[in-house]
Amino acid sequence: MRKRTGAPYAFLAPALLLFAAFLGAPIVYAGYLSLRRVKISGLGLGPGSRVEQWAGLSNYTRSLSDAEFLPSVGRVAAYGLLVVPVMLGLALLMALLLDAGRTRVGGFARTAIFLPYAVPAVIASLLWGFLYLPRVSPIADVLEGAGLSSPDFLSSAHVLYAVANIAVWGGTGFNMIVLYTALRTIPRELIEAARIDGASDVQIALRVKVPVILPSLVMTFVFSLIATLQVFAEPMVLRPLTNTISATWTPLMKVYRDAFVRNDLYAAAATSVVIAAATFALSFGFLKLVGARAFRQED
Repeated sequence: MRKRTGAPYAFLAPALLLFAAFLGAPIVYAGYLSLRRVKISGLGLGPGSRVEQWAGLSNYTRSLSDAEFLPSVGRVAAYGLLVVPVMLGLALLMALLLDAGRTRVGGFARTAIFLPYAVPAVIASLLWGFLYLPRVSPIADVLEGAGLSSPDFLSSAHVLYAVANIAVWGGTGFNMIVLYTALRTIPRELIEAARIDGASDVQIALRVKVPVILPSLVMTFVFSLIATLQVFAEPMVLRPLTNTISATWTPLMKVYRDAFVRNDLYAAAATSVVIAAATFALSFGFLKLVGARAFRQED
């Protein structure tokens, strides 16, 4: 019997140390802060006037009962219902078209579709923000030149779609590359056998390719779900351009406001823990629901 060596642990040690330092420790510290509060004596001036003490679950009670928290959750839910199906649907369609050889400029097409993902979310939001503003938007000029009225993309009726559009524009390319890479691993003999049996391109795509890459679809869905729950940059950048995006438009924006505007780190930490728990529960629940079918696992 071979003796165990420490080589595997030595290779894992740097990654584990970085994870513990930059992810594990902040999570633990946020959990600690969420159970604390500051008691202020007098005017809060001088030594001993501010004392940190145990708060129990009171910060969580304040966070969940905040009148602005549930509306922000509802907006994120509506945002996710828009972004995730559209983004994954477009990514799958483009990946299937590229894999089927329907485009003669495959390399250029892959690069062009993926390129928006390489643009940072802040820059993309700024670019789209100027495209949304009627006074500077070329879209408004084109519509007015065609005799059509330009909609106010940042109005209360359209702002959700405006934010969702930025996410779809930026995320479709990444998911397309993941799905296209999975499609390229399918044995060509399997596709040729289906073609010999008389299957059309659409039938091959729906009955052969999509079932085979189902694990990759599940993975991209989970990543998209996590990104949806953490949406922050897009509405935060667009906020100065319109009064329809509040400081608590999403849960993470509420965390930012509590921590850096109101200087209430304890309430912000509690909300962060709630968001993290919801992200874990939804991701784990979805994987548990579809894992047996997608990854051929048995309970």
